[in-house]
Amino acid sequence: MLSIIASPIGFATVILLFGIGALGSLFAGKRDKMANGWNGLFAILGSLGGILFSGSLLLSGQVVVFGAAWSSFPLISLAFNIDQLAAFFLFTISLISLFCSIYGVGYLKHFYGKYSIGAFGFFYQIFILGMLLVVTASNALFFLFVWEIMSIASYLLVVYDRRDANNIRAGFLYLVMTHFGTAFIVAAFLLLYRFTGSFDFAAIQSAAGAIPLSVKNAVFVLSMIGFGTKAGIIPFHIWLPSAHPAAPSHVSGLMSGVMIKTGIFMMIRLFLDLLQPVPEWWGLVVIVIGSVSALLGVLYALTEHDLKRLLAYHSIENIGIILLGVGSALTFSSLGMMSLAILGLVGALFHTLNHATFKSLLFLSAGSVIAETHTRNMEEYGGLAKRMPQTAGFFLIGSMAIVALPPFNGFMSEWVTLQSLFQGMIHLSATGRSIFIVAAGALALTGGLALACFVKAFASTFLARPRSDEASHAKESASSLRIGMGGLGALCLLFGL
Repeated sequence: MLSIIASPIGFATVILLFGIGALGSLFAGKRDKMANGWNGLFAILGSLGGILFSGSLLLSGQVVVFGAAWSSFPLISLAFNIDQLAAFFLFTISLISLFCSIYGVGYLKHFYGKYSIGAFGFFYQIFILGMLLVVTASNALFFLFVWEIMSIASYLLVVYDRRDANNIRAGFLYLVMTHFGTAFIVAAFLLLYRFTGSFDFAAIQSAAGAIPLSVKNAVFVLSMIGFGTKAGIIPFHIWLPSAHPAAPSHVSGLMSGVMIKTGIFMMIRLFLDLLQPVPEWWGLVVIVIGSVSALLGVLYALTEHDLKRLLAYHSIENIGIILLGVGSALTFSSLGMMSLAILGLVGALFHTLNHATFKSLLFLSAGSVIAETHTRNMEEYGGLAKRMPQTAGFFLIGSMAIVALPPFNGFMSEWVTLQSLFQGMIHLSATGRSIFIVAAGALALTGGLALACFVKAFASTFLARPRSDEASHAKESASSLRIGMGGLGALCLLFGL
């Protein structure tokens, strides 16, 4: 028997809009103009609804809990918990989806007559819907169901341009790695069920004190592998530099800007919420992983000549920076230093939002360049600042934000993260202090290398003389593409200020 606990109209409306958008796009099929218009309209409306709903929760401080349970299936329920953490991620996903969807209206015209725009629209809407459900689900089995929906929809978007064999290989690797990660997530949830008797997150939280420390440690390791694979931490990053460039550019922006953050969301949910209290070494391990991912991510990027692969490697770098904040918060929380834990978490969440804006902006700008030059090789660009001045300006804004130059947003969140690391140097014992010192050095070195990388990227792409016929005949992007990029560029400055 179905029992309804609550029915929040705002969230249901958002879900409905994306559902109508998906079904309508599928119905339009190969009627390209109709399918593109329908997909764009409902993606924009759904994103606006998500911004309004999540923004109202963040401003009011309300928590929305609701669900549906069946007596015939006691282990699974459509349980939702939209607290402040979930509302923050809902806001970030909706915000980036809005500008990527505006951009996509013009960008998808490049695929008219080649592939089904209706099929793309269906999977695009389901992909966004899946991300929204992932960060609001409050039952492990339901979470795994919507996690799989998000993963499969994103895979089908990665292989959308299926005439390129490289895209098919990238999609296959992504599919293998995402299910590799899911296997570890399933194992973690099964361990929690074994010792709590429930898959509901609220019940797990209530029983967390009775879970043996050895089991918590096992869940931590399994979760770091499972959710770290989705986030793209090293060494589980191998799918990311291939899959993100293969997808259409506004999908690349969503995958890099917000999808990989769902792994970060679940790390925060488990480690700082459901499983408290936790040992100090968890936070120190997260900081070490973050330092390695940040440093190696930017080093890999420095060697790239493929513009979108370069940006993909910088996603690994920035996930590492976010983990420095998460690890700081986890370390301080385990020692009862709650004000410092809040500082670390603010740095992590602020950089989550900031990275979503400037990385999406950079992918959209790169997509505009690639659409005009028909290549991702930066060696074949040059002189595009004269031919695509607005796109060049947007890419420059994104570049200054990602290398943490003030007054753009990347500087502020990296500064807060660095402050949390400095506090660790003061308040921790010798081992913890040493790890925080190395992490602060890694963050500083990462910033310098990122600056060198984007000087190369911007100069190779937009300055000097054209190095190919396509670059010499390039023209400025269409208006919807420029609106999408411009909105994100404005946010990079606004969040920084």
